[in-house]
Amino acid sequence: MSLYAIQKFLYELNRSEQMQARYTADQATELASFELTDEEIAALISPDIGKLFHLGVNGQILMHFAAFHQIEWQDYLQRMRDGIAEHGPVREGVYAMTTGVTDTVVPETTAKETTKENRSS
Repeated sequence: MSLYAIQKFLYELNRSEQMQARYTADQATELASFELTDEEIAALISPDIGKLFHLGVNGQILMHFAAFHQIEWQDYLQRMRDGIAEHGPVREGVYAMTTGVTDTVVPETTAKETTKENRSS
């Protein structure tokens, strides 16, 4: 799996009307030039927003892909939540860092001490 390849594809698709037209006409052919797994291709063709989010696709890139598929904002957000519920936490990328952190509370004194230690170093 290559998160970079998925995001590169989506970035280019989001920016190019010509690519959008080619993708609409023949998704498989347009995806063939990117190094994607069968799982990634299936998620892109579906489009499975929840699965793509689970794979680590950046939400800023993903929201344009959802809009391209005429998925309304609230439905887009729900599909992301459903993807996590169905497939588990985000695998990699920027969102993987925040997975599971919501239940962890860092005491304020610890955060201040850490900041002071970093300044001293």
